[in-house]
Amino acid sequence: MEGWMDVKDLKKIVSLMNENGLVEIEIEEEGKRLRLRKAEGSLPGAVVVSSVPTMPGPADAAGAAPAPPPSDVHTVVAPMVGTFYRSPSPETDAYVDVGSTVTPDKVVCILEAMKVMNEIKAECSGEIVKVCVENGQAVEYGQALFLVKKA
Repeated sequence: MEGWMDVKDLKKIVSLMNENGLVEIEIEEEGKRLRLRKAEGSLPGAVVVSSVPTMPGPADAAGAAPAPPPSDVHTVVAPMVGTFYRSPSPETDAYVDVGSTVTPDKVVCILEAMKVMNEIKAECSGEIVKVCVENGQAVEYGQALFLVKKA
């Protein structure tokens, strides 16, 4: 996205979204696409930024898509772009580890986006079978965070 849009441009777009009550906007220009979407239940003015090239990537060109998880496994995905944290602070234990039992309302991690800490819940009952992201790693919208074997 270098040279395409800067923070000043994004702030203008977010301001226009807020002024006009828009929940989502998508802009495509110069072979690049930018989608801004307000996260469900987010603070007023908070917007999720997601940008993807409009040209197919190497995996798309080869037709190789990742295999979907088995039907008894739920994938907890990032609902926004942000930084992944496994615990509420560096001094505390992770919310969950492989083998942890979860319920739909169990917090499994935090995603920090625009200095706001967003608690991410398991969304189903079961057992954590895989942690897909390293602590402190930047994640994209829709990226797998955990795999949960449904109970």
